[in-house]
Amino acid sequence: MNAESMIAADPALRAVADAEETAWINPRLLPFDMVDGLSQLVVSDADIADAAARLQRFAPFIRRAFPETEETNGLIESPLRPIPKMQQRLAAEYHAVIPGRLLLKMDSHLAIAGSVKARGGIYEVLKHAEDLAIGAGLLTIDDDYGKLADMRDFFARYTMQVGSTGNLGMSIGIMSAAIGFRVCVHMSADAKAWKKNLLRSHGVEVIEYADDYSRAVAEGRRASDADSMSHFVDDEKSVDLFLGYAAAAERLAAQLAGLDITVDSEHPLIVYIPAGVGGAPGGVSYGLRRLYHDNVHCFFVEPAQCPSVLLGVATQRYEQVSVHDIGIAGKTDADGLACASPSSLVTRIMTNHMAGVFTVSEAHLYDYLRDLNASEGIRIEPSSCASFAGPLGLLRFPDARAYCAMHGLTPERLGNATQIAWATGGRLVPEEIWTEYLATYR
Repeated sequence: MNAESMIAADPALRAVADAEETAWINPRLLPFDMVDGLSQLVVSDADIADAAARLQRFAPFIRRAFPETEETNGLIESPLRPIPKMQQRLAAEYHAVIPGRLLLKMDSHLAIAGSVKARGGIYEVLKHAEDLAIGAGLLTIDDDYGKLADMRDFFARYTMQVGSTGNLGMSIGIMSAAIGFRVCVHMSADAKAWKKNLLRSHGVEVIEYADDYSRAVAEGRRASDADSMSHFVDDEKSVDLFLGYAAAAERLAAQLAGLDITVDSEHPLIVYIPAGVGGAPGGVSYGLRRLYHDNVHCFFVEPAQCPSVLLGVATQRYEQVSVHDIGIAGKTDADGLACASPSSLVTRIMTNHMAGVFTVSEAHLYDYLRDLNASEGIRIEPSSCASFAGPLGLLRFPDARAYCAMHGLTPERLGNATQIAWATGGRLVPEEIWTEYLATYR
């Protein structure tokens, strides 16, 4: 399928092919009750509850290995913060209407790995460690998991491998090294040098490729398959990664309740999450849909230069499509979002759950970065800033306005809405890189 045939099948893809900022609305979104049963065959409520319980069991180990989690008793969680000054600044600067209340979910500041990948990536490492230790008779689920800190010699027999553009590699690398695994991170040309250097400082082996994310994943998978003592974290297919992200939904619900925020048909929740291969936004969105059903509207946000999840769902070619097929180079400064082809798992399971996708220009990534820094004193990396294209675009693009009308998001209900921009990374960015970011596209 070439660009013209894609556009003929879905004229809304013309703006995508031209790498313009746009809103693509998913025509396959279905009411939650219609897809609930089939969805649970892949990922059930019991699966998500099991993942949440596993993270709780590991809290004593995490607290011992990472003292920075002492305050949260070994749980890796981020703040949910109202950002009224940013909301006002965006509305004024871009002549936009941003109804309701805008909040920032600060996974950019998660402990240990400083990104949303600390959810899925770390969860899969922990689950693999638990499986190995239980299988060897060294652990039961009733034990104090703090004892895992004394099993480094056991885990040193095993290797963890992953292909990454940056943040997933950091989460896998840092946690795997803390447990005692040998770690090999296969990194694409899009990965930032400072992320590679940080991994190496933790004793992680970093293998670099002068190619894109897909090549790094393929080479990592091949190397791991050749080693019976190796486990490959597959960002394109892993259900365990997906579950780690999905477990975030219950925690977000508790935070919303703590802020006295109601989510129902009169008080909708609208969430915007940056997407690369799609694992993190897919898992988080799926978890939220399981909690809030049709009262939550989950949009992905992708670089206009690399909208792979959009194309995967729009064409129903899933992981078989590439942004190159529609004539886009796939080059973006948002390294965590630089994935030319999307996840096979996420594009399938989210086909009937995802509201749509907003795309964002390279320059606006840095504009929003400066806006947030100036208005709220918060710094998040450029890929995180993609999320602000969502609240700015909801009432800007005709197709997005039509979505609101179709789904009963009346002006009154939008006035009652909670909009969340999900910040996906930034805490570990070195100061000299911030200086560079703040001056880019200025």
